[in-house]
Amino acid sequence: MPGSGDPAPTRILIVANRTAAAERLLDSVERRAAAASCTFTLLVPDVEHLRDADWTLETGCRLLTQAAGTRVDGMAGGPDPFDAVQEAVATGQFDEIIISTLPRGVSKWLRRDLVNRVRRLGLPVTAIVPGDRPRRSLDDVAMDSLDLGREAFHTASRGSGRESEPRRDA
Repeated sequence: MPGSGDPAPTRILIVANRTAAAERLLDSVERRAAAASCTFTLLVPDVEHLRDADWTLETGCRLLTQAAGTRVDGMAGGPDPFDAVQEAVATGQFDEIIISTLPRGVSKWLRRDLVNRVRRLGLPVTAIVPGDRPRRSLDDVAMDSLDLGREAFHTASRGSGRESEPRRDA
């Protein structure tokens, strides 16, 4: 209720197409709604014609409404997901964005770097990617290789560099 002293709800844009009814997204929305007052809008981009999004919008909004505990509105975007998000964000109606994609290796949104491109629009972005787990970066893997190499280097470089008789421990 405006003027009641309660902060305005956080307005969250959910960007999803084939994952609009995914359990991971529903769980995330449920947790977010439980944590603070929020309103949600589902944007379904990557559709050539509005009728192509009807099932996703209807089903996604219904399931997201259950998860959020409040009505979730829906809107369809055009064939370019970034353009659709950019247009929605330009209205100034959103404070945060949740992007739900297909798994890595399958998602054309990830191949097109949608998450990072949307982050450049200036709003906080949460990416929900099925199958993602906290995993080690390539830098961590490379450091492990260096550590193994470093240990081998340290082992090989002990001594004076001269050939000597084998060490005899007393």
